[in-house]
Amino acid sequence: MDELISRIMAASGLDESLAKKAIGIILAFLQKEGPAAEIGQLMGALPGAQDLANAEGGAKGGLMGAIGGMMGGGGGVMALGGQLMGAGLSMGQIQTVSKEMFAVGREKAGEDTMGAIVGAIPGLGQFV
Repeated sequence: MDELISRIMAASGLDESLAKKAIGIILAFLQKEGPAAEIGQLMGALPGAQDLANAEGGAKGGLMGAIGGMMGGGGGVMALGGQLMGAGLSMGQIQTVSKEMFAVGREKAGEDTMGAIVGAIPGLGQFV
């Protein structure tokens, strides 16, 4: 997890606290929206991932959360973007964090695992 945090900080310019928050928000989203088997493989390949996901798992809400609720469900990738923007990330930082997270995911959990995750969540491919 330290490697992932460092890489995200270097690529995006985020401080450690915000990098951890962004990672946790994304991991919590993936756990909610992604295929269970592949998410389990990803979480297992990233020690400490579950702790960050748990810390941010209840962090939905705000306007995007309300819109997502009206749309039926969590609101998908739009709600994720809203959460990350609400945490203080710009759209450019969101894309950088997402790309770096999925690059590390491919290295640690494998291309097939990450491909299945991206394929299972509508709209996710545009961020990774």
